[in-house]
Amino acid sequence: MNIDMNRRALLGAAGALALGSMAVLVIANADERVIEVVARKFEFVPRELRVQRGEAVVLQFTAPEVPMGFSLPDFAVRADIVPGKVSTLRLTPDKRGSFTFLCDVFCGVGHEDMNGTLIVT
Repeated sequence: MNIDMNRRALLGAAGALALGSMAVLVIANADERVIEVVARKFEFVPRELRVQRGEAVVLQFTAPEVPMGFSLPDFAVRADIVPGKVSTLRLTPDKRGSFTFLCDVFCGVGHEDMNGTLIVT
């Protein structure tokens, strides 16, 4: 009986620790803005992303058709975008301006025109 009580107490403590850890993660990411981006054949939707300098953003990518890539060379970041999965990329722009992003995984005829603009104000 005493072993069963200790086991329950240990399981309860582990559960409380896990819940507390998740709460810390939620609080730590509360200041990030999520921007959903769909990578369709030959276009990003939306094609223009507007953020503030110093603003923490999370880009969430989906691709309904074929594998794609996202590259933002001016910030040295990239992501693979796989159909059926959500790819995330965290970014906190440290400079203002207009920056071109593009698909860096060949996705067919029209691939070379697949780009967009990140505008940082």
